[in-house]
Amino acid sequence: MRILIIEDERRLANYLKKGLTESGYVVDVATDGVDGSHLAIEGAYDLVLMDVMLPGLDGFEVLRQLREQKNTPVLMLTARDKVEDRVRGLQAGADDYLVKPFAFSELLARVQALLRRGGGRNSAEELTLRLADLEVDLASRKAYRAGQRLDLTAKEFTLLTLLLRRQGHILSRATLAEQVWDMNFDSDTNVIEVAVRRLRAKLDDPFAAKLLHTVRGMGYVLELRE
Repeated sequence: MRILIIEDERRLANYLKKGLTESGYVVDVATDGVDGSHLAIEGAYDLVLMDVMLPGLDGFEVLRQLREQKNTPVLMLTARDKVEDRVRGLQAGADDYLVKPFAFSELLARVQALLRRGGGRNSAEELTLRLADLEVDLASRKAYRAGQRLDLTAKEFTLLTLLLRRQGHILSRATLAEQVWDMNFDSDTNVIEVAVRRLRAKLDDPFAAKLLHTVRGMGYVLELRE
């Protein structure tokens, strides 16, 4: 599932992106209302987390523009704990409202609740990803092959989830570096190769059918090959 964060406080935006990425989501960030509105409308997101106070366009205006085009679930974030502000946001089409400061566990619970409530791509079935005998439960953050639990680290789970969401598509090392480690790809580092090798040892080595494949000069792909 893809989540868009629209938040001009970079430290908070980075904190949310890190936490949600480690929880198995693909996350993009916009730091002003203009870019946020464009991404929310043009992009394919399952949920938008949006601050009320934004440069360029405030959250209410971004929400108004989005609602003219889409029904993407929106969780609004604000430092203002005024009833009228919350009422205004909900009347404008927000699905939920969270006042800063908040615990990440509460935000994650609300994100999961909104995604379960949504229709289509946001349905409850989307909380479980499958390929052949591989099954990943996003809610419990557990992965299984042929019914056997895979003992994955947080990064391995995030890497597997990203590959599984994009199964059949080759993901470059640069994409993995950005989405999983939140860093620019440096060709001198072997962190990605090491992580893939460790994931493959748990995911593929004990089983006859191999799912994680290296495509020379391009990256990695998760798929079942005949």
